[in-house]
Amino acid sequence: MKLIIDSGNTFVKTAIFDNKKLIYSQTTEQLSTDFLKNLFHLYKINAAIISSVKKVPLAAINFIKKHTHFIELSASTPIPINNVYKTPETLGKDRLAGVIGAYYLFPQKTVLVIDAGTCITYDLINKKGEYYGGSISPGLKMRFNALHTFTQKLPLVSLKNINTLIGTNTNESILTGVINGYIAEIDRIIEQYKNYTAELIVVLCGGDTHFLVNRLKNSIFANPEIVLIGLNEILDYNEAL
Repeated sequence: MKLIIDSGNTFVKTAIFDNKKLIYSQTTEQLSTDFLKNLFHLYKINAAIISSVKKVPLAAINFIKKHTHFIELSASTPIPINNVYKTPETLGKDRLAGVIGAYYLFPQKTVLVIDAGTCITYDLINKKGEYYGGSISPGLKMRFNALHTFTQKLPLVSLKNINTLIGTNTNESILTGVINGYIAEIDRIIEQYKNYTAELIVVLCGGDTHFLVNRLKNSIFANPEIVLIGLNEILDYNEAL
C-alpha cells in the first residue's frame, strides 16, 4: 500500500492507496509522527510520496523514510507527462499533481483543472499529455481577508450562503461582491478556455469544491481527490522505473 501526503498552505491531506484504489483519506492541520505511527499500524505501507508547499516536521519525514520507499516531489522527480512549463522549479507541486491526476482519469483528453483552495489555480493539460501552465488568482478566503486588511473600515466577513445580487448592508455587500465575482471569474475563464480548445473537460477540486459545484453555469466534474490521485500516479511511475 502507498502513503500519499499533500501538505498545502492551510491543511495536510493524507491518503492510502491500494494499487489505484483510494481506501483512506484524512485532512489535518499538521503532520505528526504519532498520526503516522497509527497509519503504519493499520495499513501495510511500503511506499510513500509527499508534496509540500510549506515545511513539514523533520521527524515525520524521517519516520516515513525509515519505513518506506520514499519520494519527496520536486522539479527533478520523473513524471508521466511532458512538463513544458518554463520555470518548473517554481511550479506549485499541487498544480503539477492535479494535471497528472486529471490526465490519468481522462487519458488523451484536454483537461482544465481548477483547484479552488487558498488560491484558485487554472491548469491545462492537452490530449498529448503536455502541460504548459495556467493561471493563479486569489481564493475566496483571501478575497475576504484582502478587503479587511487593505481598507480602514471594512469588516472581516466569513463565508456563508447569500442569494442576492444587491447587498443591503456592508456585510451583505462584501458577501455578494466576493462570491458573485468569484463565480463570474471562474465561469468566464472556463468559457475562454473553451474558445481556446475544443472538447474541453473541466475538473474542479480543492477546499471550496462543494461550495462551488452547484453554482457554476458550466458543466464540470468535481473530484476533490484529484491531487492525491496525481501523486499516486507519480509514485507508481517512479516505482516502475
